[in-house]
Formats: sequence, C-alpha cells, structure tokens
Amino acid sequence: MSVTINYNNMMQHVLGDKGIADSEIQSMEQFALKAFDTVEAGRGNDMQGWMDSPYDQDEVVKAIVKKAEEIRNYDAFVVLGIGGSALGPIAVFQALKHLYYNELPREKRNGPRFYVLDNVDPERMNALFDIIDVEKTIFNVITKSGATSETMSQYLIINDLLKKRLGDKANKHIIATTSSSKGSLIGLAKEQGYDTFFIPEGVGGRFSELCPVGLLPAAVVGIDIAKMLEGAKHMDQVCRNKNLYSNPALMSALLQYISMKKGKNITVMMPYADSLKYIADWYCQLWAESLGKAVDNDGNIVHAGQTPVKSLGVTDQHSQVQLYAEGPFDKVITFIEVQNFRSKCEIPGGLEQLPNVSFLSGNTLNDLMSKELYATRYALTKQKRSNYTIVLDKVDEFNLGALLYLFQMQTAYCGAMLNINTYDQPGVEEGKNATYALFGRKGYEEKARELREATPDSDKYII
Repeated sequence: MSVTINYNNMMQHVLGDKGIADSEIQSMEQFALKAFDTVEAGRGNDMQGWMDSPYDQDEVVKAIVKKAEEIRNYDAFVVLGIGGSALGPIAVFQALKHLYYNELPREKRNGPRFYVLDNVDPERMNALFDIIDVEKTIFNVITKSGATSETMSQYLIINDLLKKRLGDKANKHIIATTSSSKGSLIGLAKEQGYDTFFIPEGVGGRFSELCPVGLLPAAVVGIDIAKMLEGAKHMDQVCRNKNLYSNPALMSALLQYISMKKGKNITVMMPYADSLKYIADWYCQLWAESLGKAVDNDGNIVHAGQTPVKSLGVTDQHSQVQLYAEGPFDKVITFIEVQNFRSKCEIPGGLEQLPNVSFLSGNTLNDLMSKELYATRYALTKQKRSNYTIVLDKVDEFNLGALLYLFQMQTAYCGAMLNINTYDQPGVEEGKNATYALFGRKGYEEKARELREATPDSDKYII
C-alpha cells in the first residue's frame, strides 16, 4: 500500500506501562469487529452515503470536468462555504497544487486563481474585492440546506454586486452546490438559472470532500478528481477487510478508543509536509464534530470525544512539542510522513568555520525534514508519549483520496465504538438557533425570550 500506519509507538513493548499491551487489543478484537459490522450495516444508508462516493460518481465526474474546463477561462474561482464546504477544498488545493499557486503567472497556473471565503469577517470580504474582478470570477456557493447564514450572507453580497455590474448576465457567474430536493438554494438556483451540482442526501458537510462539494473546486484548478476517487476506492477495499490487524482504519480507531479510556483526551495531527498542513484543519472538524457528543445511542450522558489539535512539522517543534514531550500524558500524536517529496532542495556549503552549521552542508531539506521527524518521534517515544505515524510514499491524487477516506473510516469506526451518533451535531445547532433569535428570525421567538432571560454579565467580573 502507498498509505500505511506504523503504530509501534503506541504499544507496551516500546512505551512500557504507558503503552497498550497486545493482550488489550486481543481482548477487544470482537468489540472492534462489532464496530466494523455496525459501520458496514449502515453502508450507503441514512448519513453514510459518503461510503458510496468512490463508486457512484462516474457521470458526475464527467459533468464536473466539463464545467471545470469552462471555468478555467476565468481569472478567479471563489468558494463561498463554511465547515466541510470550505475546509475540504482548502486542504486538497494546498496538498496538490503549487504552494504559491495564486502568485504564479497565468501560463504556469493554467487555471484561475483560487480563493475560499470561509468566514464572515467584513474586512476579509472587502479585501477580496481589492484583488479580484467580479466580472472575471466564478463564485461557487456551497450549502446543502441553502440556509447557512454565513454562506448565504456572502451570496447576497456577491449576487448584489454581480447584478449591479452585469445585470441579467449575473447568473452565469454563480454555481450552486446544494441538495437536489431540499432547502432554499435549489429553488433559488432554478429560479435564477444557476448551474448546479448536487450533494447526495446521505452526505454531511464534514464527509463531503469526495462529492461535488470538493470535486468541483479541485477540478477547476486542474486536480485529477477521478484519481482521487480511485484512491478512496482502494482504501475502502482495504477497510472492508474484517481482520483487525489488516484494516488500518479499524486498528487506528481502536487505538484511539483505548487511549481515550485511559485519559488521553487530546489527539494531535502533525503532518511533516507543508502540502498537508490543512489536512490537519480538515481532520479537526471531522474528529471533533463527529465524536464530541453528550449522549450515546442508548440515552446515557457520556460527554464523549477527544479534542483534536493541529500541528505542523517541523514548525511546531519550536512551539508545541515541548508540551507534548513533558506536559500531561493526555495526548496521542499522529504524525504524517511523506517519503518522497515532489522536489528536492540542496543545502550548499559556505560556513565551514562554524561546525554547528557546516554539518548541514551537502544534505538536502528533504533529509532535514525526514530526520527531524524521526528525531521528534524518538524524543516523544523516549518520554513514553503515545504516537503513531501515517506514511505516504508521495502526495498525489491517489494517495490523498486514500488518506481522506482512511480518516473518514477511522472516524466512523470510532463513533461506533463510542456508541454515539457520528453524523449529527446538536451542539452546533444550539449556536445557530441562538444566532437566528438574535436577528429576530421568525419562528425563534422562544429562543429570543430564553436569551433575554439569560444571566447578564456582571461588572464585578470585567476588569
């Protein structure tokens, strides 16, 4: 396999009493296989439609590739979205395109500049208008419900500006990615004549990168989305193996589950590659929103979950690793190693009079990155800190699709082990409803009353 996991540094034979014993895994094998069966039983049903994504999108891919070819004639492509609708496209773009893609001249990019508006900061919105010409830009509005306040507020601003500039041609600059049958955006898209792509009903935002939510933005910047889906399909086939010791997603889910039960309530995602920096951001939403639940499927109060933290090697060796090495034993660190970078950078000589620098000469930044990863793993393991490594032979479409799918399967398995609803987000809904009430939205009068009756801030505690 081109994507593998090495979990030696989770185990007792390396970490001693801080590690997991082989006997613990053996005693929980049937428990893990029950989780496997639960996930398989839900395949393609309800909110597990994402498990069909590698298999049922041949026609969708053709339509996306065709539309992407048209969009590449424009100067800019802007995604309007939040949560999975933004984090996925950002992560894949960063992983597979030139790290300074937008600064490249047009002939080297061979496509539009790419931006994602994933917040409602007014300064950020207005700053975008300083660097794009809306008449030469395509805007991709992504919201399944069509009622996401942040995304639809962005849409209202963009649509107003386009209509003032282009009149009845404004609709040619907006693409809607939404539900085919529910919500307000699909009706609006039909009314305005927008091109549309559909989010399958059984696919939630944080599991949506391998459907049109992520595939259209990827195709627009020239990423081979068919190969991404091939990688996801390959990982799915690997994860259909009911042997715990041959299923990387099931084993890593069990390791995290056991770690949680031992008080390791923080998981650190630490790729050693700038290209994978935003994979950590995407993973943080996937893990946090899926597993952070107050109530289990039997109605018990459990307050389940593990807090994800994003980190970047080697950058955060100089900011966070001190805590990981000598702080509380409450973390599992997941390293992502890239064996073969897409380019090489040699370190020349020139400071032979400085032995503490000259030892670097004649090596490469590739060597330095690799050795620093090994050294950090060693240093943490020496301190009996739980860690495991996901290894990619290279960062390409196939491996990235496999990696994304691996994390989705790991999350599904772990949710089944925790006996929680992996696919809802009631904690998010409370904040949404309070926002609606604060704006006086019809139907939220009771929530508005609740807010008015909330304990006010006391001046005693304001300095």
